[in-house]
Amino acid sequence: MKIKLTSIFVYDQEKALKFYTEVLGFEKKNDFPVGKACWLTVVSPEEPEGTELVLKPGENPATEIFKKAIHEQGIPFTAFMVADIQKEYKRLTKLGVTFKSEPANMGMTSMAMFDDTCGNLIQIFQVL
Repeated sequence: MKIKLTSIFVYDQEKALKFYTEVLGFEKKNDFPVGKACWLTVVSPEEPEGTELVLKPGENPATEIFKKAIHEQGIPFTAFMVADIQKEYKRLTKLGVTFKSEPANMGMTSMAMFDDTCGNLIQIFQVL
């Protein structure tokens, strides 16, 4: 068994695609219509055949309640591993990303959290 897809709920798929590709640096993998929305996935350019992140429409009322609750509690929706957290923090900050916390050493990892502009908190981490 393998993890091939994981999802994140977004309010606007076009805005999310722009943020996840132009700012974070992921690449669009799939984009085709499914009802009113699209099946829209991105992948890491470092692993183009790796796990795909589905940018899923978050219009379901249950999704909205869930997203709001974890956001208000400061809980990240997902996490992405980076090779050099200080370098990535500086790069993303220059691109206008709003961080909720600066990189912090947590023992075996260093972590920082930012807002993805699509209603989610995202954590980046580096294994030390």
